[in-house]
Parts: sequence; structure tokens; C-alpha cells
Amino acid sequence: MPSHTPQPALLSVHGLGFSRNDEAIFSDLDFTVARGEALLVQGGNGVGKTTLLRVLAGLLPADSGSLRMDDDDLDHARRASAFAYLGHLPGHKGDLTCSENLEVACGLLGRKRDRGIDAALDHVGLAGYDDQLARHLSAGQKKRLSLARIWLSPAPLWLLDEPYANLDLDGIELVNRLIRTHLDDDGAALVTTHGAYAAPPVRTRRLLMERAA
Repeated sequence: MPSHTPQPALLSVHGLGFSRNDEAIFSDLDFTVARGEALLVQGGNGVGKTTLLRVLAGLLPADSGSLRMDDDDLDHARRASAFAYLGHLPGHKGDLTCSENLEVACGLLGRKRDRGIDAALDHVGLAGYDDQLARHLSAGQKKRLSLARIWLSPAPLWLLDEPYANLDLDGIELVNRLIRTHLDDDGAALVTTHGAYAAPPVRTRRLLMERAA
């Protein structure tokens, strides 16, 4: 019987640390994420789950550690194309329409081949909202617009901070479906969550974060 060759890590993190006001939020974090895999980042309030994703996305500077993607050093310049980040805030311009917000995002971050704005809105349940101003959307609709932005992104690694928040059961299934499709397409995801339902039906490992000593 042929031996199974483990898939190389898409992302390798070694010795990652971050401090705020001289207080360590987390330190010496080591983990990997492979293509086709979701890593659930779990832990109590204040352990640094959101901070970790913001550090990976390059929104906060790490105090220590190294990042490698596909076994190459990942510098700050490469992160915009490597990571698609969904945070607690929707990240839309309220006075732009849904279509305009997605056009701006694609202009800044790129667009996955063969995916268009109208298809993205339809995919997340916002068909017919293309001319709606973002500030007129409900909280759940704003989250769906954020998910449309992620779906359009060509980045191989999704950083999803509480992606199930403000969504009904339909929306929760949408998130799971998007993650499953992304992993089937050789991508990967880091997902922070408090919800018991938040375990997408994909190949999953868990990273349990604890308060820094």
C-alpha cells in the first residue's frame, strides 16, 4: 500500500508574539495550516483571537516570530495577496452602493478569475441589492456583503473573525458553504468563533489560545 505524503503547509507560523502596553497578549505561538483545511481558533475572551488574525493580516505589528507561506518567507508586501480578512466591522463605505463597495475592494485586492460582482451578490443572497447604499443594509446584510468581498478575493488563506455573528441559520449555512467551496478549491481558512454551531463540515483542526503567562 503506498505511503501517504503529508500535504505541505500553506502557512507556517513560528514563535509569534504580540504585546500591548508592555503586556503580552500571546507569545511563542507555533501552528500550521494546510491547503484544504480550516483551523478553528478558540479560547476565552481576551486571549487574543482577534489580535492574532489582525497580526497575520498585517494590521498590527508582531513583536516576534516568523511567517512562511508555501515554504517561502512572507513579508508585509505579500500579505495583501496572501490573506483575505473579515473582521468584526463590515469594512464598507456607507455612501457607496453594494456594487461600488465590491468594485473598490476588487480594485485594491484583486478578483478571483471568472467571478463577477453580480455573481458575488447573488451568491450571498443579495441579488437585487447592487444599487443599495451600504448604510441602508441590516447587520446581517452587511455581513453578507463582507462575505461577497471574501468570495471574490483571489487570496488562498481566509482570516475570518466571528464570521457567524449577525447571521440567521440561513447565513450560518452560507458561511459553511463558502468555506467548504474555498477549501475544495485548494484554499485554507482560520476561523475564530464562540458559537457551538461554528464548526464547518470540512477538514478541521483546533488552535486553543490561552492567556499569556
